[in-house]
Amino acid sequence: MSSWLGGIGSGLGQTLGHVGGSLASFTGQISNFTKDMLMEGTEEVPADLLNSGREENEAAHSVLRSENERLKKLYTDLEEKHEASELQIKQQSSSYRSQLQKKEEEINHLKARQTSLQDELRRLQSAAQFTHPASGSASAATASSSFSYGISHHVSAFHEDDMDFGDVISSQQEINRLSNEVSRLESELGHWKHIAQVQGTQSSEQTEICKLQNIIKELKQNRSQDIDDHQHEMSVLQNAHQQKLTEISRRHQEELSDYEERIEELENLLQQGGSGVSVTDHSKMYEMQNTIHILQTEKLESTKKIEELEDKIKEIHKRLSSAEHDREVWKKEQERLEVENRQMTEQCERLKLEYSKSQPGAQKQSDAVMEEARIPPPGSSVAEVLRLQQALTDAENEIMRLSSLKQENNLAEDNQKLQMCVQILEKEKLLLSQEKEELQLSLSKLGSEYEVIKSTATRDIDLFSQVRDLKLNLEVKEQELSQSIHENETLMAELEKLDKQNEEATKHVILIKDQLSKQQSEGNSVIKKLKEDLDDEKQRVHQLEDDKMNVTKQLDMQKEKLTHSERALSELQLAKQKLEDKVEDLVDQLSKSEKNNSNIQKENCELREHIRQSEEELATVRSELAQSQTQGSSRCVKDDLLKERETEVQNLKKTLSEVEQLNEHLKQVAFDLRVENEKLVVACEDVRNQLEESISGNNQISLEKTAMLEWGKAQLEAELCQAEKRLLEEANKHKQAIEELPSMRSPNSSALQLEHERLIQLNQEKDLEIAGLKKSIERMAADHKHTKETLSSSLEEQKQLTQLIDEKEICIVKLKEKSSELQKELDKCAQALRKNETLRQTIEEKDRSLGSMKEENNHLQEELERLREQQSRTVPAPEPRAADSATELESELSQLHTIKSHLEKEIKHHQKMIEDQNQNKMQLLQTLQEQKKEMDEFKYQHEQMSITHTQLFLEKDEEIKNLQKTVEQIKAQLHEERRDLQTDNSDIFQETKVQSLNIENGSEKHDLSKAETEKLVKGIKERELEIQLLNEKNISLTKQIDQLSKDEVGKLTQIIQQKDLEIQALHARVSSASYSQDVAYLQQQLHAYAMEREKVMMVLNEKTRENSQLKTEYHKMIDIISAKEAALIKLQDENKKMSTRFESSGQDMFKETIQNLSRIIREKDIEIDALSQKCQTLLTVLQTSGTGGEAGGVNSNQFEELLQERDKLKQQVKKMEEWKQQVMTTVQNMQHESAQLQEELHQLQAQVLVDSDNNSKLQVDYTGLIQSYEQNETKLKNFGQELAQVQHSIGQLCNTKDLLLGKLDIMSPQFSSGLSLTTQSAEPLRASQSSGPQESSQLLQQVDDLRKSLQEKDATIRTLQENNHRLSDSIAASSEAEKKEHEQTDSEIKQLKEKQEVLQNLLREKDLLIKAKSDQLHSSNENFTNKVSENELLRQAVTNLKERILILEMDISKLKGENEKIVEASKGKETEYQALHETNMKFSMMLREKELECHSMREKALAFEQLLKEKEQGKAGELNQLLNAVKSMQEKTVMFQQERDQVMLSLKQKQMENSTLQNEVQRLHDKESRLNQELQRLRDHLLESEDSHTREALAAEDREAKLRKKVTMLEEKLVSSSNAMENASHQASVQVESLQEQLNIVSKQRDETAVQLSVSQEQVKQYALSLANLQMVLEHFQQEEKAMYSAELEKQNQHLADWKRKAESMEGQVLTLQERLDEANAALDSASRLTEQLDLKEEQIEELKKQNELHKEMLDDAQKKLMNLVNSTEGKVDKVLMRNLFIGHFHTPKNQRHEVLRLMGSILGVKREEMEQLFAEDQGGVTRWMTGWLGGGSKSVPNTPLRPNQQSVFNSSFSELFVKFLETESHPSAPPPKLSVHDLKPLDSPGRRKADAGTPEHFRDIAESRTGRRTDLNPFLAPRSAAVPLINPAGHGPGGPGHLLLKPISDVLPTFTPLPVSPDNSAGVVLKDLLKQ
Repeated sequence: MSSWLGGIGSGLGQTLGHVGGSLASFTGQISNFTKDMLMEGTEEVPADLLNSGREENEAAHSVLRSENERLKKLYTDLEEKHEASELQIKQQSSSYRSQLQKKEEEINHLKARQTSLQDELRRLQSAAQFTHPASGSASAATASSSFSYGISHHVSAFHEDDMDFGDVISSQQEINRLSNEVSRLESELGHWKHIAQVQGTQSSEQTEICKLQNIIKELKQNRSQDIDDHQHEMSVLQNAHQQKLTEISRRHQEELSDYEERIEELENLLQQGGSGVSVTDHSKMYEMQNTIHILQTEKLESTKKIEELEDKIKEIHKRLSSAEHDREVWKKEQERLEVENRQMTEQCERLKLEYSKSQPGAQKQSDAVMEEARIPPPGSSVAEVLRLQQALTDAENEIMRLSSLKQENNLAEDNQKLQMCVQILEKEKLLLSQEKEELQLSLSKLGSEYEVIKSTATRDIDLFSQVRDLKLNLEVKEQELSQSIHENETLMAELEKLDKQNEEATKHVILIKDQLSKQQSEGNSVIKKLKEDLDDEKQRVHQLEDDKMNVTKQLDMQKEKLTHSERALSELQLAKQKLEDKVEDLVDQLSKSEKNNSNIQKENCELREHIRQSEEELATVRSELAQSQTQGSSRCVKDDLLKERETEVQNLKKTLSEVEQLNEHLKQVAFDLRVENEKLVVACEDVRNQLEESISGNNQISLEKTAMLEWGKAQLEAELCQAEKRLLEEANKHKQAIEELPSMRSPNSSALQLEHERLIQLNQEKDLEIAGLKKSIERMAADHKHTKETLSSSLEEQKQLTQLIDEKEICIVKLKEKSSELQKELDKCAQALRKNETLRQTIEEKDRSLGSMKEENNHLQEELERLREQQSRTVPAPEPRAADSATELESELSQLHTIKSHLEKEIKHHQKMIEDQNQNKMQLLQTLQEQKKEMDEFKYQHEQMSITHTQLFLEKDEEIKNLQKTVEQIKAQLHEERRDLQTDNSDIFQETKVQSLNIENGSEKHDLSKAETEKLVKGIKERELEIQLLNEKNISLTKQIDQLSKDEVGKLTQIIQQKDLEIQALHARVSSASYSQDVAYLQQQLHAYAMEREKVMMVLNEKTRENSQLKTEYHKMIDIISAKEAALIKLQDENKKMSTRFESSGQDMFKETIQNLSRIIREKDIEIDALSQKCQTLLTVLQTSGTGGEAGGVNSNQFEELLQERDKLKQQVKKMEEWKQQVMTTVQNMQHESAQLQEELHQLQAQVLVDSDNNSKLQVDYTGLIQSYEQNETKLKNFGQELAQVQHSIGQLCNTKDLLLGKLDIMSPQFSSGLSLTTQSAEPLRASQSSGPQESSQLLQQVDDLRKSLQEKDATIRTLQENNHRLSDSIAASSEAEKKEHEQTDSEIKQLKEKQEVLQNLLREKDLLIKAKSDQLHSSNENFTNKVSENELLRQAVTNLKERILILEMDISKLKGENEKIVEASKGKETEYQALHETNMKFSMMLREKELECHSMREKALAFEQLLKEKEQGKAGELNQLLNAVKSMQEKTVMFQQERDQVMLSLKQKQMENSTLQNEVQRLHDKESRLNQELQRLRDHLLESEDSHTREALAAEDREAKLRKKVTMLEEKLVSSSNAMENASHQASVQVESLQEQLNIVSKQRDETAVQLSVSQEQVKQYALSLANLQMVLEHFQQEEKAMYSAELEKQNQHLADWKRKAESMEGQVLTLQERLDEANAALDSASRLTEQLDLKEEQIEELKKQNELHKEMLDDAQKKLMNLVNSTEGKVDKVLMRNLFIGHFHTPKNQRHEVLRLMGSILGVKREEMEQLFAEDQGGVTRWMTGWLGGGSKSVPNTPLRPNQQSVFNSSFSELFVKFLETESHPSAPPPKLSVHDLKPLDSPGRRKADAGTPEHFRDIAESRTGRRTDLNPFLAPRSAAVPLINPAGHGPGGPGHLLLKPISDVLPTFTPLPVSPDNSAGVVLKDLLKQ
């Protein structure tokens, strides 16, 4: 029986792999008492094992699933990167193709040009061959050679026409070569043209010159060849020098290593010298001295070497200095040779010219002279030819000497290289010296230590112990050193192994290289280039950082420049003061010139008197001649007298002509001075007129503004009264509403009361605000006085400004010239900037493509490394597929590397271009900055002047507008407050109702009430914000009303009434005037003004039309935006619906699949449990059959049952297969559905893209509208400027009118000086014509016209003079009649004066009319300002639109984010679907495994059936074989599990490596993105700075243009004023002279006065006609000037508009870039947060893993301890229990001791019969009982010791004591453990509740806290005093606990059951029950 049980136990131990061999010891000691329990336990074991295995498999599956998901994500990412790289490669290939086509076109163009040049060369050669065949042949040979060279190169370059990337470089080189050839051919062409031009000279000289030129060319070629050879030799020397350096460095390292070894040996000797000090002291000292001596000798040698090197360096320096000196000499000689060559060519040309001149002179002379003359020129030419030949020989000698100097230069360059080497050697020498010093220091330290050791050894023997300790420490350190050396050696060995592996890999690669050697070499070179590129990129990063620092420095520099500009402004102000001083000096000079004029005029008067005397003498002579004609008889006598008189007359005429010339010269000087004086006078008058007009205009404006202020204040007071009334009415209404509220109040009256109080507070606040407004109105009076003072000060400032303007307008002309130059430079800069931008864009594209190529290269390198690892793992003989893949990859790598090299070359080229352009840009920027400084200074001054003017004129208008606006705002705000209050009341009522409803329905609709309360809170907050805004508006209104006052209104009304009276008086004067001629002239002026006004009205109408168009466009935009908003809302709803559908459908499908799979797995588990139960029943049958006599044979019924069960199992297996097929179909359906979902996702993404496109279009349209609006604004500004110019022109017309009136006044007394005026007015006009060459072409034409008219007038004046001479003769006869006429003329002159006065009055009235028209213009200006205000309103609307568009963009961004979230959710669903797919696959694998298990169980069942059959036959040995087979299968399963674990570990390692690689890649990407962001930021900063520079330049140009205009105006005014002054001075002098002459003539000759009166009358008429003509001419001039100014204004306005557009576009770009930057920063912040969160999660996961590992270790320790406890307590009995029984036996009475012994026997398992036999034997009973007790004590039961109250009771019987003991033990501190699976009921199950009722609460809490969801308790965690139940308390089912150690002891040990005894039962009944057992 025991052997049978031992066999079964061993079998079970083998089946239970985790339990091991411990079951054998259990089953060997199992008694009959626990057999049934063990049978149940064996039934429970396999199910628990299967559950644990399934859990482990599920955990492994989850890990594999997560890893597979991660790998799939990686794969998808890599696929996306691959696709992106392919797209980039395609784009790059297309761009390269286009570039190749362009290059081919350039090549064709160059070919055509080359052929044309060659044709021209041939033609020239043919032309030159006629003249000089020798030179022609040479040049033809060169041309043919060059042509053949070009053709051969062309053929060699273009014989391969494959469109590969390598051809780009060859094509570029060929283009360069062709361009060089073209330049060479052009130079040859010029040479031949030069030869063709000089064909007339001698042939011998030309041939010699050609020979000389050819020799020079050959010498140049030789020189270039020598330079090339020298460079080649230099490269060879550099290589040799590098090799020498490497050898020297290697030797130096070897010497250093030797020194280090020596030092180590010395240290070892010192360490060893401590032990044997006495023995080896002398030897070691000797060795140390030798080493020191050697080191000293080495030191001396090194010093000698160093000195030698220094000597060599000195020699090299000397050679270098000599070489440099030679080089300088050579340069000087070269320059001298060039000068001599130039002289030679000049001498040749001179000879040719002399020869050409000598030929015609020789033909003219005679023969003898010809022979003599012809001899010297050839001799001279021959001598010059000989001199040229000598110069050639000298040049050749010098060229030879120069070649030698070149070699010396080569030596100098070698010397420079040697200097570099010497410097390197010096550095190495310094390093060596430092190392030697360190070694010497170490040696000295060692010597000192050695001496210390010797002294200590001699002095103290006790220190030997310390030395020994040091030795031990040294030995330990040596051991550590040896270990480290060993580790280093092992590392070196591993490195050598790795090197060997690398060599093997390289051998394998060399085999592949033999097949594809070219590609392999290219690949290796490309890998090196990639490494270099990585280093270059790092360097670029550093460079970028340096650039960043440089940019900051540049910013600081610009700030400093700004400070400099401010200083320059102050300097300019000083210069302005100096100019003012100069102006004062000029005024002084003018006064001096006037004095000189007066002196000159006096001299003129004296000359005129001489002329008159001469004229009188001539008249007497003429009268004498007339008398001589009458006296014909006396002719002969008087001939001599006549001749004498004629000679005298000629002399007089000569003197007269000289005097006239002097007079003309003096007149010119005087006229110039008068012109200048007139100009100054006119300028003064203009300034006075302008001041008067400005004062009058200011007075009118002040009057009008005061009137407007009074009117506005009256309106404001009325409106304030109305507002107060309205507020009172509203307060009454509020009170009524408050009274009505309690009737309307619902249960929530508290909220209404609060609102009521708030309204009362609002009313009080409003009352306070009204009081504040009243106070502010009182403050207005004080402010009005301040405004009056400011007006008076502004008038004074205006006067000063007018003076300043006169000075500033001089500087403007200079600035105009500078602005034109600046504009040209700006255009150049703009072109350069455009080129730079295009280049930058190309470079950024290239950088992006480079980045993508680098990523692809990295991926390819990783794939290559993987392939190499796979090849190294596999057999060295490469498979064909791997080789093919490797070759393909390498070929792709080579192609990619070639592409990369091309890209790098292009990038370098572009970088060079960028650097050149940057240099140009810097130069331009410097010039611009210098000019900007000047422009800014002038602009600042000019702007200050203009600003002060405009501010003074516009401040009052703005005040009136502000008042009107404030009134309108007050009205609007009052209406809004009413509406807001009404809406507040309604909203409050609604909110209170909603709150009451929510309170009523609070219990039913909790969520809705929450949402509504939140809404109410938001509404209350919004209302509070609105109240705050209203308060702020009221405060602003009070501030605006403070600016008004009541006093101003009354004063303004008075002033307006006074002005109205003055206007009425003026109208009365105008109506009384009735003059026809002046009225007609003024009507023409009025007509012109009406035309101008109509133009202005047309402009205003156009502006109104444009405003209406803008309004319509604005409404259209609003409609479009609303439509877009609706579409966006629809899209949002659709997206939400789609997302909800997708999530709901996906969740339903996933839930269904999971439920189906879980159901299938449960059924499989049930089947496996059933099969395990059947196997257990078979085992029990075998066991029962094995007992033999105890149990009978196997029945046939059992076999039938087994067969039926097998059939059932087969049916179930079929069902499972059907289920499996269904699961596969569902999985396929899920796949199809996922594909459909992906398609829907793509559609959604496309819709999102369409929406984004629409948004971008909207943005483009919006920007277009903004641009059009800004253009309209610029047009409005231009029209305003035109209006100002029109006003200015009106002022000029008034000035001209005043000038004309002044001239009329001056002309009335001027009768005598008419002729002199005309002559003088003609001459200064010529002088002014000569002095004005800088005027424009149009002005010159006008001047020519004036000249013609003046010439005509001069002719008329001459005719008039002749008529005067004729009339003078007739006047002598009729003097008496003319006296009467003279009196009549006096009366007529008086009448004319009266008429002039009348005309002056008329002109004054016309001035008043002009002023009225100017008032009308002011009104039109006001209308214009109203239009401007409307435009501002439109601007506000546009800004509102911008804000709405921004809101829409925010919504779009939100939608994009939601779409991205949906896409992410879909990706997550896809990943979940993939995970489910994987889980399905895993479950299918599980199903297969379960099927295999079922199959194995069936085979086991068949085997058991066969065993049963064989048992019937008597064969029992085969069962052991089956058990051995089961053992082998289990071992195989363990092996498979181990292999699976190893595979999992390797997979984890791979995943970790992948994760690290990904992290590195992400880090690199982050670095690149940061650097790109910094680059973009710096570029943006540069662009902004450039924009600011351009804006400043534009503003400077505008200011310059304005200043120039003003300068021209001022110059014109100065010219006119000087003319006027000259005219006035001239007229004054003439008047003085005429008065003196009139006095003399009245006394002497009244007759001449009468003649002059008639002449003067005719002149008056002519002057009237000339005045009319001049007025017409002036009008023409003004019209032309207006046209010119309008054209220039339009041009400048166009320029301004263009620049403004550019500036706005740049601002838009800056805004977009800033938004992108903000988005990128936000994305980076979010990414950084995500990374931080991921890091935290990873740390938490690692901590949890560590905790899990700790828990696992704790569990393993606990299991081991439990196993030990079980092993130790298997066959033992509790000592305390047996002690109690033993003592109780002796304490009981003797009659009842038999019962105690029976009890003990029943506990120990002794049968009743044996006990009765023992009782029957009286003798030896006690001893036998004691021996039996002590011998068989291995079968006791654990029990608790008796309590002290129990031990005290001795008289009671043993049975009673035992019953009490059992009662105490039946109520344990811990409940009986429940470990069966079937007892694991849910929380609310009744069985659980019953079980829990018996347990104490604290233990229940402990159990629940430790086991989590499982509430079944571990008995080993209970206290030791608690008795373990000895049978299954709840009855274990078939699915019991999984582990034997977790079972109750009743399943394992022989125990008895402590029954719970109720207090009702007596002790006897309990004992009877016990004794029955």
